[in-house]
Amino acid sequence: MKNTLSIFFICISMSLFSQKEQINGPDTKLQLNVELIDGKPVYSVSYEEIIVIEKAPLGFVTNEGDFVENLVFVEAKKDRVSKTYTQDKIKQSQVTYKANTLRYTVKDSKDRKFSVLFQVSDNDIAFRYEISKWGDTRAIVVEQEHTGFSFPEETTAFLSNVMRPMTGFARTAPSYESAYQADQPITEQTAPGGYVFPGLFKVNNEFWVLLSETGVRSLYPASHLSSYKDGTFYVEYPNEKENNGFGSSGAQMGLPGVTPWRTITVGKSLKPIVETTIPWDVVEPLYEPSQDYEYGKGSWSWIIWQDASMNYDDQKAYIDLAAAMDFKYILIDAWWDERIGYEKMKELIDYAASKDVGVFLWYNSNGIVNDAFQTPLNKMNTSIERKQEMKWLKEAGVKGLKVDFFGGDKQETMRLYEDILSDANDYGLMIVFHGTTLPRGWERMYPNFVGSEAVVASEMLVFVEDVRKKEAYNASMHPFIRNAVASMEFGGVVLNDYLNRGNESGQKRLTTDAFQLATGVLFQNPLQFLALTPNNLDDAPQFELNFLKKLPTSWDETQFIDGYPGKFSVLARRHADTWYVAGINAEAQPKKLDLNLPFLAGKIVTLINDDKNSETFTKTIKVPKNGKLALTVQPGGGFTLVNE
Repeated sequence: MKNTLSIFFICISMSLFSQKEQINGPDTKLQLNVELIDGKPVYSVSYEEIIVIEKAPLGFVTNEGDFVENLVFVEAKKDRVSKTYTQDKIKQSQVTYKANTLRYTVKDSKDRKFSVLFQVSDNDIAFRYEISKWGDTRAIVVEQEHTGFSFPEETTAFLSNVMRPMTGFARTAPSYESAYQADQPITEQTAPGGYVFPGLFKVNNEFWVLLSETGVRSLYPASHLSSYKDGTFYVEYPNEKENNGFGSSGAQMGLPGVTPWRTITVGKSLKPIVETTIPWDVVEPLYEPSQDYEYGKGSWSWIIWQDASMNYDDQKAYIDLAAAMDFKYILIDAWWDERIGYEKMKELIDYAASKDVGVFLWYNSNGIVNDAFQTPLNKMNTSIERKQEMKWLKEAGVKGLKVDFFGGDKQETMRLYEDILSDANDYGLMIVFHGTTLPRGWERMYPNFVGSEAVVASEMLVFVEDVRKKEAYNASMHPFIRNAVASMEFGGVVLNDYLNRGNESGQKRLTTDAFQLATGVLFQNPLQFLALTPNNLDDAPQFELNFLKKLPTSWDETQFIDGYPGKFSVLARRHADTWYVAGINAEAQPKKLDLNLPFLAGKIVTLINDDKNSETFTKTIKVPKNGKLALTVQPGGGFTLVNE
């Protein structure tokens, strides 16, 4: 009897410290397990019964105590979530999201509870911490998370390192402008500052895993992945040196409170990675749009003609370019307030309106956290000045702003993003961010948000020779990583042979025209400011200009066709009944592709491609009835297909 009782109490003890719960996605292929092991919460993920994330830690540390160990299981509740929504600024306009949910609740020795809410769909996991009220405690600071992602050791990574704070141009870093490295062993991922979200991983040479976060707003800092430590990548808060060392790197939170969602997308191919909508599935709009915002293409002088173009006559020429190309907008960049002036700018805005072209104006985001000196300055970082400026902008007829030079992920910077967006909506203004962090669900959360840079974008092609040499390599990464989780305002499609005003010598473009046109499809953003110049109306082939005139910037459907990050990429996007298929080749040899395009089977399509001499051409072809089409893409080249 004594032995029986001992065994009974041992079993009870084990159930307290090893309480295990399991949840599958609706199709049962994706599985998540969570449990307490010796009082420490851990989770694991498998796909088709193969482990892709090993037992990884959960928990956090606050100024009220440590919630990483010595925890006790309270309860586990399972449920389902299902919703359908419309979103016109992402890769798919109509989305149906179905997931199974698990709320796993634990407590510490003082009876302070928190839950981890997991939502598991067919290829995606989203999870967050939900912290209850703790007696009379209503305010805490989350100082550190213990959230981790533990992969099998043979995993390779596709990561971009976090830029060192208060470095780079005018001490504006980090600005999310580091390139991704392909297929690196995770054991070598030891960058001191860690790695930005999103991060892509190849597990067991069979599975793909994409990590990111979403739902970040003024109530929490944005985070990133740590360097590889003891078999795990951890969620890491911003470097305390950001914003010139001012402000906490932790999270100030009222109770009850929730953290942002961390997301895991898993697939046996890259299809679920490219097509995921999880960043928007688990968030909701934070306010109603004050008006119907229109998206489209725009012209932009600064990217090729640079600072010298900030004068009345050049901007008028770019308005004429936008009108000739049937573009909706022009972006007028830094220094406009000093070199054109508010009064003359109103004349330009009126002139643009007469051509049915809307105006976006550039602003410096601040004047206090870095040394960026371009003006307008000190107009966006305080409420009083911001609202005064936006009142003038609305009265002048401006359609939107591009706000630059943020350089940090602290909670106070997230609050600045939200304040700018919220105030801008009150005045009917759209917002693009530059020199900025990754947008984390913002396309859905903020109705007037229309894009962020957060990538090695077109300006680096102008400034850095190595970026020009790696343009195709970098471009082949984005559909699988950066642009898979958020819109990406790249500012590309260059048709000049040289990336300068003279277009005769200097920074030579190393990719073909067909490559450039393809990126207009591959890079998704609801508002695209393209790098065309007025001379392109005369020196670019008419079929290329016609393609750009018709090119949409909003999509109803996106499909992965083929590719491998760092090598080549082929996607298909649909706008209404028109399909655009685009691909680029980042390898040194011509790439022979055997494409499966059932949605174009038997249809007449317009092909733009490069010949063996890398000269771009166009012709009309018919896709075979079986939907199979063979194409060759030249090194640094690309192609597009459009059904008539």
